[in-house]
Amino acid sequence: MSTHENGREITFGEAIKEALMEEMHRDSHVFIIGEDVAAAGTVFKVLTGLLDEFGPERVIDSPISEAGITGIGVGAAVTGMRPVVDIMFGDFTTLAMDQMVNQAAKTHYMSGGKLRVPMVIRTTMGAGRRSAAQHSQSLHAWYSHVPGLKVAIPSTPYDAKGLMKTAIREDNPVVIVEDKMMYSLKGIVPSEEYTIPLGVADVKRVGEDITLVATSQMVHLALEASQKLAALGISAEVVDPRTTFPLDKQALVNSVKKTSRAIVIDQGYQRYGVTGEIASVIADGAFYYLDAPVKRIGAMDVPIPFSPILEDLTIPSVPDIVEMAKTLCGRY
Repeated sequence: MSTHENGREITFGEAIKEALMEEMHRDSHVFIIGEDVAAAGTVFKVLTGLLDEFGPERVIDSPISEAGITGIGVGAAVTGMRPVVDIMFGDFTTLAMDQMVNQAAKTHYMSGGKLRVPMVIRTTMGAGRRSAAQHSQSLHAWYSHVPGLKVAIPSTPYDAKGLMKTAIREDNPVVIVEDKMMYSLKGIVPSEEYTIPLGVADVKRVGEDITLVATSQMVHLALEASQKLAALGISAEVVDPRTTFPLDKQALVNSVKKTSRAIVIDQGYQRYGVTGEIASVIADGAFYYLDAPVKRIGAMDVPIPFSPILEDLTIPSVPDIVEMAKTLCGRY
């Protein structure tokens, strides 16, 4: 379990900006390109101030062309730069999938290891903002499906900064997916230099009776649910994979071997998604330790509604987790 009591309390958004600023000072090859990243500081105001610090040659406002931005990033990375490509909404990565899946992810392999693509694609996920079907999807399972891409989905300011710094230094393309509902979330972040390796899960809460494997914002729902379960005498362990690829399979299996029950919670669509992959890993690695089937909670398999009442019905909730955990633990 990560411990970082010595530090300052900053927001998730500030942690991202701090990571970018530190890496841009450390390495002149790092630059940012995307829509509204410069003067506007992104639509979420996460990058405000970077233009003043580094100028328009390193914080570049681009035309509205996700494929173009990502293609520029691939070319820049292959020729020695370390671009951070900002795709405003995760939904818009669909316009850049050729560059992500066929170019960035394949170049190292297809060049026989002679070329590398050290680039970061930072984008968003998460519903709940009343932004409707084209601005609310969580598509991180798509990227995780593709060999050659690494995928990080931080849940705290501490993890966001540490994973971003690692991703920028990584010689392979990394997609960092930030839940847009968490930019104002506060947490303790060390003042001193640190990084977090890709592929290392974090136990956010230790428990004995059931494992809640949760990603991104769902970690906070799982932690809230674990408190409610504790009042019922159920001790829940919360495990955050932090990266969907590489996936820390052993940490997931070890937790479930201890607790004998598991629920996997993710805000992506449930079918063919992250919950299915992680549930399969647990069922395979901890089969003889399980006292109940591995269960999953994901987004409903429907376009995300604009109506607040309907939108909330389509995404995981704390009561969903509590009720499923009670059932698995035989507390009806």
